[in-house]
Amino acid sequence: MKNRFLVGGIVIAIVVAVGVILNMVNDTPKRRMVSKTIDLGLFKNGSDVFISPTALFAKLGKDNLVILDGNHPKKYAKGHLAGAISIGFKGLSRVDGKPGDENWGTILPKDKLTKKLESFGVTKDTLIVAYSDTFKGPGAGGRAVWQLKMAGLENVKLLYGGLEIWRQMGLPITKEVSELTPSTGLVLQDYNEEYRVNRQFIEANIDTLKIVDVRSEKEFTGKDTSRGEKRGGHIKGAKWLEWTALLNPDSTPKSAEEITKLMASIGVKPEDNFALY
Repeated sequence: MKNRFLVGGIVIAIVVAVGVILNMVNDTPKRRMVSKTIDLGLFKNGSDVFISPTALFAKLGKDNLVILDGNHPKKYAKGHLAGAISIGFKGLSRVDGKPGDENWGTILPKDKLTKKLESFGVTKDTLIVAYSDTFKGPGAGGRAVWQLKMAGLENVKLLYGGLEIWRQMGLPITKEVSELTPSTGLVLQDYNEEYRVNRQFIEANIDTLKIVDVRSEKEFTGKDTSRGEKRGGHIKGAKWLEWTALLNPDSTPKSAEEITKLMASIGVKPEDNFALY
């Protein structure tokens, strides 16, 4: 078992969607589409994780495509990819009670997640693309991809560069709310526990497991507990590397070489067993 996310952990985000040109509204209507070179081959299994804006644009309007927008509903209302469904940051998670309560923020139970995905029109043949405005999301697209892969859905992609790159390339944005066509018969696998760890696992492996805290520095030091933490500070022995450090200013992920160096700077090698939170 390697490189898991601690329950509630996240790192990045991205995705897209579209439909009829007449219903699309660009922030700058006269802006022309801009070509941008994107090589997913620079990342190990890059094409399994990401979809480029141009590749997604070519699929817009297809019946077997579902796009999930992880932005706050208010931001979604101001403009999103055509056909995108608003799920927000916690749309696939348990939110009964409050932060800190047992199971709060973890993936929905399998039966409830199945029903939610069927309400979106997801079938076993659906391509699901998730995205957000990465820095402002934050990382909600990546969180959705992580949760769906944990549920056994393989045809799930993260929009490379998220909403920011989509805008930079001059691709269309709409304010129209998508109409949903529900599906039936979706079957999810039992959740793959290799995708997460819990408190008991951390406690049992605290002396050998490398732990990375990807929150803000103020959260790491305990100065900021505004997200519902019962106590400030971090897990004993955790190293701090804020998730934004893994991204370029335009919200695209840094190269594999750069990320490897960043992780090495806090003592984590690719072959190490580590957890993020």
